[in-house]
Amino acid sequence: MTRDDLSLPQLAAGSVITVGTFDGVHLGHRDILRCVAQRAAALGVPGLLVTFRPHPLDVVNPTAAPMLLTPGEEQLDALADSGPLLVSVLPFTPSLASYSAEAFVSEILVKRYRLRALVVGHDHGLGRGRQGDAGTLRTIGEKRGFEVEVVRPTLGEHGLPISSSAVRTSIAHGDLAHARAALGRPYSFRGTVVTGDGRGRDLGYPTVNIRLASARKLLPPPGVYAVRAASRRGSFGGMMNLGPRPTFGDYELSLEVHLFDTGGDWYGEGISVEMIRRLRDTTRFPNVDALIEQLGRDAADARLALTQA
Repeated sequence: MTRDDLSLPQLAAGSVITVGTFDGVHLGHRDILRCVAQRAAALGVPGLLVTFRPHPLDVVNPTAAPMLLTPGEEQLDALADSGPLLVSVLPFTPSLASYSAEAFVSEILVKRYRLRALVVGHDHGLGRGRQGDAGTLRTIGEKRGFEVEVVRPTLGEHGLPISSSAVRTSIAHGDLAHARAALGRPYSFRGTVVTGDGRGRDLGYPTVNIRLASARKLLPPPGVYAVRAASRRGSFGGMMNLGPRPTFGDYELSLEVHLFDTGGDWYGEGISVEMIRRLRDTTRFPNVDALIEQLGRDAADARLALTQA
């Protein structure tokens, strides 16, 4: 996969393009990317995803801009197994937001990326005010000499179309199972291990404290979770406290992961954490001994959840 914000010389013979934010890279997105790959192979040209940063709503309507499923580099991580796909990340600016659908197609997709075929989702909207729906794009394609393929919605386990907004709702309600089914993988986040207060070590459950890679990352509700963490050291199961630590009068948001069967100094390391199952709510315990007893039960529950994942 190649990322290039300005130009892609690999596209001299043309490209098959899809356009969108692709937040989450869920199964519906995967179906679109599969169609891109198939059409690109048939034409003998590369497939290209044109995406944006920041999220377009951050520019055109900041109060409505959502927290993100895959902010920043997390999106590229999620795209890494999407086959021979090129990715161009366009800075989304007020100027770009003002482009009509026809201007965006002409100035960006045709001139810059040598568009030969365009693949879009059933609910796609391109250009100012999302005016470029499937019908509009087909009309532009007839005039400009490219084909438009509209991919039917991918239905989830309840028969409803999979969408980034629906996955966000699942995550916001702590429904990791539904989110996983729509994403095709566990929900995860990236971050860096930072110095904590050492309280977990005193309790017999040392933790790595994590600072998120992006402040725009959507997190599920506070609670205790079974997790799987990966770093350059390998992959480890564990349990995570997300949120406050009310037993100690600490109500700041924290991400603390106790990793099973490992130890050592992790400070400064990059880490990726998959959230496997929500185990319980955050609770204020009457004393430290009660908390330690519960942590023992949490560890057993987390290990069991990891064997069932």
